[in-house]
Amino acid sequence: MKLILRPLFEASLTPDFIDVIKAKLKGKEAREGDILEIDLLGKPLKFKVTYAEPKVVRITDLTVIELSEKEIFSISLEFEKDIKDVITGEDIIVVVFEDEVLILNHKGHKIFNQKFEKLKEVRLTKDIVLVVHDENKLTIIQP
Repeated sequence: MKLILRPLFEASLTPDFIDVIKAKLKGKEAREGDILEIDLLGKPLKFKVTYAEPKVVRITDLTVIELSEKEIFSISLEFEKDIKDVITGEDIIVVVFEDEVLILNHKGHKIFNQKFEKLKEVRLTKDIVLVVHDENKLTIIQP
């Protein structure tokens, strides 16, 4: 679970301030676009949620929170398997593993994933994913 928050106020925040934010928001739900408010010394501090994974996050001690000064979007995704290929479409990103195809939106949210026996080739035309597998099978995925 991960949130990227952009402060809606002018102030320089230290990295340990994330622990204060997490403690104040613990138990609350957040989704992209939400404005979250915490009270600090009687003053409300507002943050905009610029990224949430999953799409709705209930904030706990395990939630990773990052701060971003601008509305620029950048995210690093880490997978348990080695990436064999990445194919970009107009509205999707296709990540190909040895035996699996994962389709993400441009914010990194999972749209679809499926394992395939003997995965041979993955192609993309417009936003239609074509998967050749099992020697003689073609699977068409249209998210």
